[in-house]
Amino acid sequence: MNKRVVIVGASHAGAQLASSLRQEGWQGQILMIGEEPFAPYQRPPLSKEYLRGEKNADELLIRPAEMYIRHGVELLPGRCVRSVDRTAKRVLMEDGKSFDYHKLALCTGARVRQLEVPGADLPGVHYLRTLADVDAIRTRLVPGCRVVIVGGGYIGLESAAALRKCGVEVSVLEVQSRLLARVTAPQVSAFYQRIHAEAGVVIHTGWSVVAIEGEDRVTGVVGADGRRLPADMVIVGIGVIPNVELASQCGLKVDNGIWVDEFASTDDSDIYAAGDCTNHPNRLLGRRVRLESVPNAMEQAKSAAASICGRQQCYDAYPWFWSDQYDLKLQIAGLSEGYDRVILRGDADAGRSFVAWYVCGDKLLAADCINRPKEFMVAKQLLAGALPVSVERLADESLDPKLILKI
Repeated sequence: MNKRVVIVGASHAGAQLASSLRQEGWQGQILMIGEEPFAPYQRPPLSKEYLRGEKNADELLIRPAEMYIRHGVELLPGRCVRSVDRTAKRVLMEDGKSFDYHKLALCTGARVRQLEVPGADLPGVHYLRTLADVDAIRTRLVPGCRVVIVGGGYIGLESAAALRKCGVEVSVLEVQSRLLARVTAPQVSAFYQRIHAEAGVVIHTGWSVVAIEGEDRVTGVVGADGRRLPADMVIVGIGVIPNVELASQCGLKVDNGIWVDEFASTDDSDIYAAGDCTNHPNRLLGRRVRLESVPNAMEQAKSAAASICGRQQCYDAYPWFWSDQYDLKLQIAGLSEGYDRVILRGDADAGRSFVAWYVCGDKLLAADCINRPKEFMVAKQLLAGALPVSVERLADESLDPKLILKI
């Protein structure tokens, strides 16, 4: 029998897994099934260059279409898997067809969290997760258009920055008392509030949306306190939900993601998972995590490919992320949860470049590096080596970033 790996999900993880399988020496068939009618593409530019019209869909492709042909990867775009039969080792499609597998990889990613209020289904209410989402938004963008963004997280703020460059009016509604409250220190939240205000974005914190108004299409947003904000378009960015239904339906362990070990294996030795949909152990962090990031998806996919080919490659790295807004590149190393103090390097109140170091005792947990690529590299080294840190060196702007390491 010609052994087949079936990859469910034409995602960052899925694309990397297919490529890595061939690099690992897999000689059998590779079948990748994706719900969207496209080859795997990059999602981060959707809220930036693609929304601004600076890149087209072809430029977002993770790999050229010829690569899949050259490597013998069969793509099935625009198709949905209905269920997995673990006993028969078969995936069942919504159209009634089925495919046997020798090994199965779930790279199902995540979907947007829906805003559940009256009027949320009105024309003019959009989400931002797919090419189709952004295409729908772009067709309705005209100069002076009033756009209300629900959610002051990274997607919401990146979209706000891109839309301001498109010449539209932008308001951001955040239910928490500050922007990015779940993931950053108050100093970083205040910085981004200032930056967006300077760009003409109107920020409303502590605003809970209870309804969206309109008849044929959206005309406004209503807050819990009765305030109304006029809107020609609403973009909702309130987080994502991991796609774990297939795993749950076939009896795999699921708890805030599909549970996998450090080698991307589920509790079925023939099924693997990678990307935003997984919950995995991280030795460096000392706990299990579910991460929503491209680096996580790609590195975990490499581990899954190695495992499928009979070689164990532990996925064990500190998380890192990025966000581009205006001329600002935020690079994040580590996870800040559990910090007891924040040390600033640079001026967060007036400048456009600084670092927020998240420290617990003498241990660095994370760093938010805004236009500071050198400090970002230093942060990754400090985290990887679990090195003790000197508060004075972290804060000393006159010190070359490389010397922070020499404690």
